[in-house]
Amino acid sequence: MSYTIALNFEDGVTRFIGCKAGETVLDAAYRQKVNLPMDCSDGVCGTCKGHCEQGAFDMGDEYLEEALSDEEAAEGQVLTCQMVPSSDCVIQVPVASTLCKTAVGKIEGTVAMVEQLSEDSIELAVDLNADAELAFLPGQYIHIDVPGSDQHRSYSFSSKPGEQRSTFLIRNIPGGVMSSYLTQRAAVGDRLTLTGPMGSFYLRDVKRPVLMLAGGTGLAPFLSMLEQLVEKGCDQPVHLIYGVNKDDHLVKTDTLDAFAEWLPTFTYTTVVVDEASRNSRKGYVTHHMDAEVMHDGDVDVYLCGPPPMVDAVLRHFDDEGIVPQSFHYEKFTPNQVGEAA
Repeated sequence: MSYTIALNFEDGVTRFIGCKAGETVLDAAYRQKVNLPMDCSDGVCGTCKGHCEQGAFDMGDEYLEEALSDEEAAEGQVLTCQMVPSSDCVIQVPVASTLCKTAVGKIEGTVAMVEQLSEDSIELAVDLNADAELAFLPGQYIHIDVPGSDQHRSYSFSSKPGEQRSTFLIRNIPGGVMSSYLTQRAAVGDRLTLTGPMGSFYLRDVKRPVLMLAGGTGLAPFLSMLEQLVEKGCDQPVHLIYGVNKDDHLVKTDTLDAFAEWLPTFTYTTVVVDEASRNSRKGYVTHHMDAEVMHDGDVDVYLCGPPPMVDAVLRHFDDEGIVPQSFHYEKFTPNQVGEAA
């Protein structure tokens, strides 16, 4: 038996390793040439300390409290030299990936499909090489090199992990380097290089109600998250508020309808800024975050959209005194994925 361990480094790089039954995370990492911080490997120094965000494991009792206190252990802190997983795990490693002598992975693939869904958005599908291994956490993003240039752009996956075909929702920016390629030159079979995965915006274990807030092509990571929830099942209510500027900017609603059928606890609403919209809900996402979806603060909130939307939601929470149990957000600009928290 083997478990998949996602190591999230502080520079945004994620590296996936396999951990054998009975093997410590530190030993598994070294076996796969990832040099996690370590001085003693005996649970004495605390140098290998990290934070386990999800997953089951055994820490034993062979470490000193000076290396890991009871309070730290209760908060999810771990010593990778003592941690023996009993499930897949996600671990935050508080150093840069370069200091662990590991690099973000590169994957080759080919263009399988390019479809302009609206004036505002394009869907890109990439078939990975047969020998490519691409693991990611639903919600993460990857760099895609733009053919014919020395530039790359960053996009969140809209597909679920483990698929040989990866999909992305891309905002159509007139004159943009990737948009110009996709709308003018892209052809099925074009070779692409992808670098990643990256990012701290990803779906955590669902233990309470979830509120997803998407702006425009910020819908992409939520499609990936919902794919995962459909596959694994979810008994908690999950609600998505999807905001766009114009009616014809609403895309993938047929997919959202399918998710609502496959996942009985999932519901969604759409919001359109344009006052002339035919949509029943007009304005901004913050105008439609009623008490029912906030669950008196007992909710995990995920937010992905352009910077003005993210800033507006942050102000709304502050003005209304809303403090969700957890809040994860990602800003994106036309050229790249921005900060995550």
